[in-house]
Amino acid sequence: MVAVRGNIDKAAWARQLPETEVLELASTSIYILHDLQQLDLKPKAAGFSVVVSGHSHVPKQETCDGVLYFNPGSAGPRRFKLPVSIGKLVVEAGSVRGELVTLLATDR
Repeated sequence: MVAVRGNIDKAAWARQLPETEVLELASTSIYILHDLQQLDLKPKAAGFSVVVSGHSHVPKQETCDGVLYFNPGSAGPRRFKLPVSIGKLVVEAGSVRGELVTLLATDR
C-alpha cells in the first residue's frame, strides 16, 4: 500500500507522508498525488502510465493521451452525497486498467 498526504492531513503523523509518490509495478510507472489540480508534470512525457489522485472524492477514471487518470473516490464517511467507493488498479502483461467498486450508493 502507498499513501500520500492530503490537504487536511496536518497532524504530526502526516508529516511523515510524502506529497507525491512514484510506484513501479511490472514495468508500469504510476504517479500518486492527492489533488490532481496540483499535478506539476506532464505524465506521458515523464513516462507515467497512470496518475492516481483522490482530492475530489469523485470516483472516476479516464484515459487522456495514453495515460490513465484514476480516482478511487472515498471509502470513508460519505461526503457531498457521493458514493462510498474504492478502486483497484490491475496490472497485467504490460497493461493497466482501473476498477471502481461502489460500497454504498448515493442517497436517492
